[in-house]
Amino acid sequence: MHPVFGKCPICGEELTVTRLECRACGTDISGQFTVGKLAVLSADDVRFVEMFIKNRGNAYKVGEELQMPYSTVRARLTEIIRAMGYEPGAESKEDAPAPISPEKRKAILDDLARGKIKPDDAIKLLQGEPE
Repeated sequence: MHPVFGKCPICGEELTVTRLECRACGTDISGQFTVGKLAVLSADDVRFVEMFIKNRGNAYKVGEELQMPYSTVRARLTEIIRAMGYEPGAESKEDAPAPISPEKRKAILDDLARGKIKPDDAIKLLQGEPE
């Protein structure tokens, strides 16, 4: 069976899947479905992502396996992230912790100095995680 690809071989725009079929029971579903972000990648990029996942995200191991420097692995990963429509290293505002006020920061550090809270708890609080 051939893999699904997500870009038109003629113009390069994103393709839409219009029909799905179950090989086991013959169920046929028609409509308009997206192919997903991974499908827009080239076959080489998909193999790279598979290797990255197989190595549990360890860029050093990927580099060893592909016999390429760590910096090249990182650059390739950045290209793939951008190809999928993301900006590397960018956090969404929803995911970013709320900044703490200078007063709250001082209170946390004072509590840590007095032994009222543990260092691990202070780190979490300073990073904006809920108490």
